[in-house]
Amino acid sequence: MTLLDDFLIRAALAGIGVALAAAPLGCFVVWRRMAYFGDATAHASILGVALALSFDVSVFAGVLATALAMATTVSALAGRGYAMDTLLGVLAHSSLAFGLVAVSFLQGVRIDLMAYLFGDILAVGRADLAVIWGGAALVLGLLWWRWSALLTATLNPDLAHAAGIDPRREQMVLTIALALVVAVAIKVVGVLLIAAMLLIPAAAARPFAATPERMAAIAALLGMLAAVGGLQLAFALDTPAGPSIVCLAAALFAASSLAGLLLQHRRG
Repeated sequence: MTLLDDFLIRAALAGIGVALAAAPLGCFVVWRRMAYFGDATAHASILGVALALSFDVSVFAGVLATALAMATTVSALAGRGYAMDTLLGVLAHSSLAFGLVAVSFLQGVRIDLMAYLFGDILAVGRADLAVIWGGAALVLGLLWWRWSALLTATLNPDLAHAAGIDPRREQMVLTIALALVVAVAIKVVGVLLIAAMLLIPAAAARPFAATPERMAAIAALLGMLAAVGGLQLAFALDTPAGPSIVCLAAALFAASSLAGLLLQHRRG
C-alpha cells in the first residue's frame, strides 16, 4: 500500500494544489475587482461538463473550453455599452441555467450533479491529482513569467502602455489562468465554491501584505491551511468537505480582518 492509496492524503494533496494555483491568481482578481468575473467563468463550467459528457470527451477538456469561451466573451464585451457587473451577472446565471438544462437532456449518462456543484474532494483519484497539479504548475508558471507585466497593467494601465505593455494582452493571460484554475478546481470545491477559493484567501492576506509578492505568498499559505484544515473539520464533524474548506477560509478572513483593524488602531 503506497501513500497515495489513502483517500485523505489524495484529498489533501488536491486541496493544496488548488490553493497554490487559486490564491495568487485570486490576488489579481481582488486588485482588479473581478469577483464576478471568476463567478461567471466558474458557472459556465457546468455547461462544459454537459458538453463533455454529450460528446464523450474529457470533463477537464470540456470545462476548460467553456471556461475559456466565457472568459474571452466577457473580455471582448467589456466596455461596449453594458456595465461590467450587469454583463457578468447575466452571463453567470444564464450559463449556469443552460448548463443545468443541458445536463437534464443527457440520456443514459449517470452524473452526480452535486459533486460538480459543491465538489467531491474525497473522490479524487491519482489521475485527478495529475490534472490538478499539472494545471497548478501551468498557472504558477504563467504568473511567474508574466508577473511584472501583469502587475504593471493591473496597477497602472497608462504606465503599462508607456512601458510597451498591452493591458488587453495581460487581461487575456489572466483569462487563460482563470480558466485553468476553474478546470482543475471543479473536482475539489465545485462550481459554486470556486470563486470563494479565489477570493477569500487573497482578501484574508491583504491586511498583512506590504508588497504584492508577499500578499500572493500569504494567500497561498492561507489557502493551503484552509484546504487541509477544512478536510480535518469535515472528517471530525461529518460535514461536506468542499463547503467545510470554504467555511474555514471564511473564518481565516474574519480573523485577519479583525487583526488588521487592531493593527490600524494601534498605529493610530
